Amino acid sequence: MERKLVVSSSPHLKSPEDIQSIMVDVLVALFPVALMAVFLFGYRALATMVIAMLAAMVTEAIILRKGNLFGDGSAAVTGLLLAMTLPPAPPWWVVVVGSAVAIGIGKQIYGGIGNNIFNPALVGRAVLIVSWSGHIAGNVWLKPVPFGFTADMVTQATPLATKAASLGNLFIGTVSGSLGETSALALIIGGLWLYHRGHIDWRIPGSFVAVVFILGFFDGGFSMGLFHVLAGGVLLGALFMATDMVTSPVTPVGKLVFGAGCGLVTMVVRLFGSLPEGVTFGILLMNGLTPLIDNLTLPKRFGEVSKSA
Repeated sequence: MERKLVVSSSPHLKSPEDIQSIMVDVLVALFPVALMAVFLFGYRALATMVIAMLAAMVTEAIILRKGNLFGDGSAAVTGLLLAMTLPPAPPWWVVVVGSAVAIGIGKQIYGGIGNNIFNPALVGRAVLIVSWSGHIAGNVWLKPVPFGFTADMVTQATPLATKAASLGNLFIGTVSGSLGETSALALIIGGLWLYHRGHIDWRIPGSFVAVVFILGFFDGGFSMGLFHVLAGGVLLGALFMATDMVTSPVTPVGKLVFGAGCGLVTMVVRLFGSLPEGVTFGILLMNGLTPLIDNLTLPKRFGEVSKSA
């Protein structure tokens, strides 16, 4: 007799999406940013991204003892996100170490995807900043050369170091900086794709950007507020890092608090710290506070009566 009743454990609501499909969507969203990086910085940018992704995937395959290099795609996403936080042409071994740390310490040490406390790519970047800051957070960066795929290396300071770039150049991306922080336009296109696919909530990037703009406004008016939003890694962090499903709050109010906290720490580091950029440490700090934020912002259950009643 054919079985008509199947008994199984929860959850019973199924979604057509799985981890791999979500990761592929993130890679698609990062494609305009990656394309813009290659357009501006040539083969060096492409080499950095390829090395970071391969190192992340190989590290995860070795730890999990699996022959499927791509797997669920999360390692590829981690590697690419890490590359987006790096200069166009760091030493290859720095990229490999960063990817290995991101996967091994930022992700797998907690039990793999879904269990990590901190954003893995930012864990990798934080270790590189502390260990080899001269290679990834110096004051002199490659100058972008549109269509100069094999152009000679020319260096110049980043906009955050000089606060001299025009808002138009920051928006289009013809400025020096990390691979994923030069073109605000490419980042916004990628962010809109993720929002369209339902993978990110407006609350985290919205509150993140709003706090950065407000504090930047008090630092120097409307144009300075926009400068702080467009320069550096604010949009990359707000759209692709802070919105990580695993390491960010799940409650609506918690998401607003989380994003605002990321923006606050970012600006405190920018305005008063020794480093020009604070996005990495802002997001990592708020990652650590996520369980507390969720606990304090849990909505009341329907029909719940207060204890004082």
